[in-house]
Amino acid sequence: MKKIFKYVITDILRNKTVLAYTVFLLAISFSLFSLEDNATKGLLSLLNIILIIVPLVSIIFSTIYVYNSSEFIELLVSQPLKRKTIWLSLFAGLSSSLCIAFFIGAGIPVLIYEPTVTGFMMISVGLLLSIIFVAIAMLATVITRDKAKGIGVGILLWLYFSLLFDGLVLFILFQFADYPLEKIMIGISALNPIDLGRILILLKMDISALMGYTGAVFRDFFGTHAGLITAFVTLIIWAGVPAWLSLRKFNRKDL
Repeated sequence: MKKIFKYVITDILRNKTVLAYTVFLLAISFSLFSLEDNATKGLLSLLNIILIIVPLVSIIFSTIYVYNSSEFIELLVSQPLKRKTIWLSLFAGLSSSLCIAFFIGAGIPVLIYEPTVTGFMMISVGLLLSIIFVAIAMLATVITRDKAKGIGVGILLWLYFSLLFDGLVLFILFQFADYPLEKIMIGISALNPIDLGRILILLKMDISALMGYTGAVFRDFFGTHAGLITAFVTLIIWAGVPAWLSLRKFNRKDL
């Protein structure tokens, strides 16, 4: 497993797309912090970019990489290696590479300009989102053999979590505006890792008052140690379940 992991992570870190992704995040991060007179404002601007760019790059790059590595994977399967070892090594290599790229590109600037609890929270959420969308991408690739269809599924999933989910939630809130849905919103937010990460960071920035009564409910729950642990456990589940499903599908797949 170590040899496969080492090969994958070395191959990815030399990839021009990953290098460009790292440089892009680095340039954007330093630019935002330099332009804003307040580091908190720079952090808030960076948050919007991280919640869109990180999931998008993670899911599309991972999908394309797995499809392009299909011959390499078939070669490994023909060897006396367990499929579980092969798939988990690939997942670990992809996740680690994109996490390293994110940490260098966005994590280091955040630590330089905003080495606070909020900054550490943003870095943690960004790393978890990278892992989550790698897991989702690998599930999409193992479900369908067609590369175009797999990439399309990945893009649709990103659109759903980034844009469509919020639209559906707003539609539900408007339709049932006469009912007390604030506490139900806590459960609904757990259905989207991007929204959950956004809530955790906004609460740490102490601007939850801008979210109205719903923000107060989020603060009362996620602001506690139990709520914080629950949120991070939920994000870990979001990474673990797709990875487990993709592994199960890969073990049974006829290559």
